[in-house]
Amino acid sequence: MQQFSEFFINHWDLFLALFATLAMLAYSSFSDRLRGYRNVLPQEAVQLINHQDALLLDVREDSEYSSGHILDSIHIPLGKLRSRFHELAAYKDRAVVIGCRSGHRSGSACAMLRKQGFEKVYNLRGGILAWENANLPVIRGGKRKKKK
Repeated sequence: MQQFSEFFINHWDLFLALFATLAMLAYSSFSDRLRGYRNVLPQEAVQLINHQDALLLDVREDSEYSSGHILDSIHIPLGKLRSRFHELAAYKDRAVVIGCRSGHRSGSACAMLRKQGFEKVYNLRGGILAWENANLPVIRGGKRKKKK
């Protein structure tokens, strides 16, 4: 035990780095539970769409959406989401994958939907950029009509 104490005293900086690394690992393991939603890669989002009939919600601005969006996604810009929650009420029991350009705005939208009682909320990590980089299809042009 004395040797361990001596080693610890002589190499305190290594132990500090070890504890910092363990803390970061623990945080990353539990951060999904703390946030209330999970980040998913585009391939995981495709699985949710195909196997759980997940709804895709695009929270980018109109011009961004027109430049390319995922087929069958519902478009509600983040700035208008609070006033348009009623349009999503019918989907409360379904998995919802939320995307934006890079994944930041969609994280905010995920938190908003969780506060509204949505249980299965997923953030598209990397957003539409990651979707396109994964060579998944996007639709170019006009605004999609709302689902009923």
